[in-house]
Amino acid sequence: MNSLKQPQAALAEIDEDGIAAYLKANPDFFERHRQLLEELRLPHNTGRAAVSLVERQVSVLRHKNLQLERKLRDLVEVARSNDELAGRIHELALKLMHCRDRAAVIACLEKELRLSFRADRAVLVLFTDAADLDQTRFLRLIAREDPALAPFKTFLESARTRCGRVRDAQYRFLFGDDDVEIGSVALLPLGADASLGFLAIGSRDADHFHPGKSIDFLDR
Repeated sequence: MNSLKQPQAALAEIDEDGIAAYLKANPDFFERHRQLLEELRLPHNTGRAAVSLVERQVSVLRHKNLQLERKLRDLVEVARSNDELAGRIHELALKLMHCRDRAAVIACLEKELRLSFRADRAVLVLFTDAADLDQTRFLRLIAREDPALAPFKTFLESARTRCGRVRDAQYRFLFGDDDVEIGSVALLPLGADASLGFLAIGSRDADHFHPGKSIDFLDR
């Protein structure tokens, strides 16, 4: 009687976790019991007839392969976009180097941001009162200690590139009552500790300059 109870008790102690742990620790189990691969039947995810363990493994591997292919395509697309962006930045640098004076540099920058980088709106804020420069829709000349810059105090103190949506006071300073509705903005400090000013690049797309995105190219 006791001899019959012992195997039953042993079987009762075996649970799914124990079986899973055993199979994981013995990956050659099905090599030694190949007939089980054909005999085991698993329910199909779509509700169709049951499939063998081998078929299920093939299905799982195929699904993983598709996921890897999608990730690879995404990485290739990001690499292609980064390569194109690097090329545009290089072209911009060359064009700026050929400008004869500050006015030409500013005009070139405004044009390239609008055409080559497809900025919906851009504003260059310079901490100067230079007489040779005229304020425009793109260019703002202002002293760094001007109270109008109070909404940018934290940004200027950190002197680090920031992306995302701007506060109402910042929006009014940069874009005023523009017809173009800006959804996200990149703020780029100019010079050490933002000593020269900053550049604001705006996009209609609220996610274009997302805080979670890489800012490596913007920091250049």
